[in-house]
Formats: sequence, C-alpha cells, structure tokens
Amino acid sequence: QVMLVESGGGLVQAGGSLRLSCAASGRAFSGYAMGWFRQAPGKERDVVAAINWSGSNTYYVDSVKGRFTISRDNAKNTVYLQMNSLKPEDTAVYYCAAQSVVGREYDYWGQGTQVTVSS
Repeated sequence: QVMLVESGGGLVQAGGSLRLSCAASGRAFSGYAMGWFRQAPGKERDVVAAINWSGSNTYYVDSVKGRFTISRDNAKNTVYLQMNSLKPEDTAVYYCAAQSVVGREYDYWGQGTQVTVSS
C-alpha cells in the first residue's frame, strides 16, 4: 500500500508559478513510476507529466512542455511538479499517482490539490 498526499496548490495569476509536491508513504517509493494528472470541471482526468523510478526519463503532454517540470527525490519519497507561465486553462484539480508497472494502470492515487489560475 502506498499513500500519496499532494500539496502546493492554490490561486495564482496568469503567468505565475506554483510547485506541487506529492509525499509518499508506505511501500518503497523508488520502485514506482510517478505521474501527475489533472481534471478540470466537466472534463476527464488526463496525464500531465510522468517520471520513471530513477528520474532519468520524463514525459509531458504537449500543452505543458517547456512550462512544467516533473522531478523526484527518492530520499524524501516526494515527487514535484514545477509549473511556470501558468495559464487559465491550467486550472484543475491536480493528482499524483504511483505506477508499479510501466504501461499498466496507476495503482495508487492522491486526493488531489486545486490549482486555480486567474486571468
């Protein structure tokens, strides 16, 4: 069992920055690939960024490339999402998730943190 707790969300003006954190507890964090997802009102939850267990490989959805950076600190059992140049369309609830086998569904999810970007 892995428990995930997100933090760092909030209200920011367009062009601003936020850093989300996801703290993991339970089974060995370093054994999991991690992802950040977001869900806007009335829309499906979609992947934003992902990172493999070592941090050597990352993935970003096109809409956030060059603005968001995913990273992890296995010593601190934490994954981060640095979000720069935020846009109103980035407004959503952001979730982190842990994946034990790459390519399969994510196994564990956090409760989410709200990010609101005002224009």
